[in-house]
Amino acid sequence: MTAKPRISREPAAHGESLNSPRQFFGVFKYSKRALELLWTTSRPLSLLLGFCTILAGLLPSGVAYVGARIVDSVYWATRALANNQQMDIMPTVWWVVAEAAILVVITAAHRGITFCQALLKAKLAHRVNVLILEKALTLDLTHFEDSEFYDKLTRARREASVRPLSLVMRTSGLFQNALQISSFAVLLAGFSPWAVIILIFGGLPAFFAETKFSGDAFRLFKWRAPETRMQTYLETAIAREDHVKEVKLFDLGNLFLGRYRAIYEGLYEKDRNLTMRREGYGLLFTLVSIAALYAAYAWCAIEAARGLISIGNMTMYIMLFRQGQAAVTASLGNIGGMYEDNLYLSTLYEYLEVEVEQSKGTAVSGPDAEAGLQFEDVEFRYPGSSQVAVTGVNLQIKRGQSLALVGENGSGKTTLIKLLTRLYKPTHGRILLDGRDLDEWDETVLRRRIGVIFQDFVRYQLRVGENIGAGDVRAFEDRERWVEAARQGKAEPFIDDMPNKYDTQLGKWFQEGRELSGGQWQKIALSRAFMRNDADILVLDEPTAAMDAAAEAEVFEHFRSLMGRRIAIVISHRFSTVRMADQIIVLEQGHIIERGGHDSLMKEDGVYAKLFTLQARGYR
Repeated sequence: MTAKPRISREPAAHGESLNSPRQFFGVFKYSKRALELLWTTSRPLSLLLGFCTILAGLLPSGVAYVGARIVDSVYWATRALANNQQMDIMPTVWWVVAEAAILVVITAAHRGITFCQALLKAKLAHRVNVLILEKALTLDLTHFEDSEFYDKLTRARREASVRPLSLVMRTSGLFQNALQISSFAVLLAGFSPWAVIILIFGGLPAFFAETKFSGDAFRLFKWRAPETRMQTYLETAIAREDHVKEVKLFDLGNLFLGRYRAIYEGLYEKDRNLTMRREGYGLLFTLVSIAALYAAYAWCAIEAARGLISIGNMTMYIMLFRQGQAAVTASLGNIGGMYEDNLYLSTLYEYLEVEVEQSKGTAVSGPDAEAGLQFEDVEFRYPGSSQVAVTGVNLQIKRGQSLALVGENGSGKTTLIKLLTRLYKPTHGRILLDGRDLDEWDETVLRRRIGVIFQDFVRYQLRVGENIGAGDVRAFEDRERWVEAARQGKAEPFIDDMPNKYDTQLGKWFQEGRELSGGQWQKIALSRAFMRNDADILVLDEPTAAMDAAAEAEVFEHFRSLMGRRIAIVISHRFSTVRMADQIIVLEQGHIIERGGHDSLMKEDGVYAKLFTLQARGYR
């Protein structure tokens, strides 16, 4: 029996509604920004959309007026014929021609709106997605490791990319309907001011119901982001090539599918309840609007029967009531939709306006080039965590020296590397390069001086050469640099055996893609690090874990021969590799508990010596 995931949070009981003037005008909070976004995306399309909207808003009243004149001209023509008088049909013909011309223009205007909408849909969606991705490039690593922030990013990507166009079109529709209602009201006022009041207030009940449930729908959407993200992850786990081996071997498919279904059922129940309430109230209030409409019909018919208005005017007023109420309902619906779009757009702008601390460093060199790297009383704790990841770290690595980091998983080894590469900033203490604090360095200059391979390096679904070229974006397409880096990273032999060599597609996402072994991928990643030929700090975080011991030893011997005056930092669980380092640091729960060379640490007979002896015994 599959355990049902616990969905512990509930949507807030209170929330957004239009119960006050401040909240009402808050509907338009992001409309101005959406229109500015539209204008900067395409000015010609914006102008065309505005022009077509004005035509589509003003001309329907002209159709109603001309229609009344047609009916009246026909009526008087038939009366003349009945009284044996000369019948003049030309006024009727000209009024028909006028109505046809107006309808042609209205049709062209609506086609123009559809045309603009189709093009703007693609342009705006692309523009907003680019904004989202551009913002992602400015974020710190800690943002992506924060689950609440990641939910915010998920909501922005899921909905906000289509909401700006929706808000723009609803704003355009509101303006169009406002023009219609204004022109209708002018004509209806000739009948009675009360007719205008009935026209406007007949659509209010349905509007209030719609805005109420729009707020409820948004709160449900906002609340469910973590569950939706879990569903996406479960889809990935079941259907991605890099998961499928374990999912099949461990028979996890049904378990994951069961959790996927359980999340769906929990969310569907809330969607169903909301839909039932929304449609139930919608039906009730729509009936109220229909009652108001037919009361107005009866009123017009009675007045015509009493001879107080002409048959043509009766036809016009009935048409104005029908189309006017539709325009009022559409206007109020647009306001309700704008309210909903603003709620969703708040997630986009909430994400885009996340404050990111900008690097203020400008230095391109340090005062003491021989000082190398220095950690001075460095401490770091992850945001929201009460436990330190590393603390009290003091060490120095000079040019031409190598350092090995040893310790159990979670001891802080990779955290130190992320601090060195300024993916994190110390919560206490400082890190210096060439005698200058990392915060004072220009970020681009600093990162170009560091060549790094993380344990979880990325396997890009790109060509072989591009996978290597990713190590230095300045030489991303430089084939000579690819070849040199592949030679240094020991990847050249198997690349030369590939059918298209450096143009071979890697991964299985694209046609004719080729998958590599774990060891081959690690050599690609190692070559990627060597692309930075001006990097004087090389960091290898478990870069050879997928290689056998002999291949690893060969790689590190080769690596040592290429070091020269570079600084090398190595994380490895294989002590045959670690013992080659000039300095070895043993970490435990973020603290340095031992340091020294291999021989001195063996003499101390501490943690390092015990681990080395234990591993050596396993190779006997």
